[in-house]
Amino acid sequence: MSDEGRLVAGRYRLVERIGRGGMGTVWRAEDEELTRQVALKRLHTPPHLSDAEITTLYERVRREARSAARVVHPNVVVVHDVVDDDGQPCIVMEYVPAGTLADTLDGGRTLPPEEAAGIGLGVISAVRAAHAAGVLHRDIKPGNVLLGPGGRIVLTDFGIAQTAGSSTLTQTGEMIGSIDFMAPERIRGHKPGPASDLWSLGASLYQAVEGRPPYRRDTPMETAYAIAVDPLEPMRKAGPLEPLIEALLSKDPEDRPTAEQTERALRAAWSTGPPTERSPVVGPAGEDSTPHPTSAVPPAPPTQTGRSARRRRPRRRGRVLVPVLAVLAVATTAVTLYMSSQRADRDGAGGLTTPTASDSPSPVPDGYHLVHADRLGVSFPVPDGWQPKKQSSDDEVTYTDPTGLAGITIGMVDPAGSNPVGHFKDIEANTKANYSVYRRLRMQETTFRDKPAAVWEFTFQGRARVFRAIDLGYGTAGGREYDIYLSAPEAKWSTYRPVFDNVRDGFTEQPR
Repeated sequence: MSDEGRLVAGRYRLVERIGRGGMGTVWRAEDEELTRQVALKRLHTPPHLSDAEITTLYERVRREARSAARVVHPNVVVVHDVVDDDGQPCIVMEYVPAGTLADTLDGGRTLPPEEAAGIGLGVISAVRAAHAAGVLHRDIKPGNVLLGPGGRIVLTDFGIAQTAGSSTLTQTGEMIGSIDFMAPERIRGHKPGPASDLWSLGASLYQAVEGRPPYRRDTPMETAYAIAVDPLEPMRKAGPLEPLIEALLSKDPEDRPTAEQTERALRAAWSTGPPTERSPVVGPAGEDSTPHPTSAVPPAPPTQTGRSARRRRPRRRGRVLVPVLAVLAVATTAVTLYMSSQRADRDGAGGLTTPTASDSPSPVPDGYHLVHADRLGVSFPVPDGWQPKKQSSDDEVTYTDPTGLAGITIGMVDPAGSNPVGHFKDIEANTKANYSVYRRLRMQETTFRDKPAAVWEFTFQGRARVFRAIDLGYGTAGGREYDIYLSAPEAKWSTYRPVFDNVRDGFTEQPR
């Protein structure tokens, strides 16, 4: 018999089952007293348990509520209440209408390193708050990371959390948690600590960028053995996250970075190339080309075949803190630049940069020269050595680097629509039709120079390699919309991404 529609504790009406895990089932429910939606977690009671084991299980659930309620933080799910339902404890929590990171990664899908770092920033903020309250989560994994509306990252399910210093409620030999994300010291039966949560975060980041947990084998026992003794397989897609993930997955807890160091390293990795979303706007000349964002119909996809692959260094044994210290050194510089540039707001998906309304033209940076596009009525800096590309339209201008694989395009729409997001979505539809592989990373509304704006970032498959692109569009309805677009090989995105920032920051509309 379905529990749908049943009233729990005389107050919470079960509406829809939204999740099921090892310890319980989560329902979306209506709080009829406060007229709001909540999430209600009801316990599973396996029939083979003894009375003593059932008592232990119930106590574990009550402790979950007490533990989670001690952590007050935007990145931690809010616990509202603990009630009994026919003698079973139920936890009433904030309802977050969101999918999980596990849903996003289902089927081996991956995220760009910078996007994974942004999500990691939300998780590590929650972890730091929990540890400061004396609470260990003990089950950090993609399935417990909610990707909420407005880009909110929420760590949920403290169902096996253990308050630091409290006695364990598990029986001898029993391991609570998800084996793929369980730290080596827990596999060995040692007492977990804060570093154990950091290992789980590292394993989650590994899956986010590589498409699988780091030590998954055919059986749980083989997985546990691999976690305890096997070396980490070299990463191929982690990019700037690789040193941090490697350090977090150290076998010895003492070799892992602290939560504070992890947060700084994540911010450094995130700042190397914030993701956005946009269709191929500019088309650099050469073996690959991409369409310009203002084009009504992008050209057909390139036909040349081939691929490029980044060579990854083999994993070095020994002092794993050496690479992470290098990351932290970069983090210091990156955070300083981030604070001084005034070009970042946190976006909805976990901390990606967007232009701000306070942006104003900056001086021409070293290594750049100012160009004037009189027919567009603008001027902007371009890297020395980049050459203009012959255009077939009067409403755009493109400069490409010496390789012909990276380009910056300035486009104009006159008159502009109500918001650049609508324009970008129209182009995105054409892009999807013309490119066999396209992935949106971000498309969001913002402001730039006190005007409505949008940022779009995406990746797409060229003839011989994967490209990444970012586009900023801004303008007032009925006036002009300007689009600033950069595309470059994804493998060298961190090298080319600063070009977009410099062009954007130095972009000037000429008086009309």
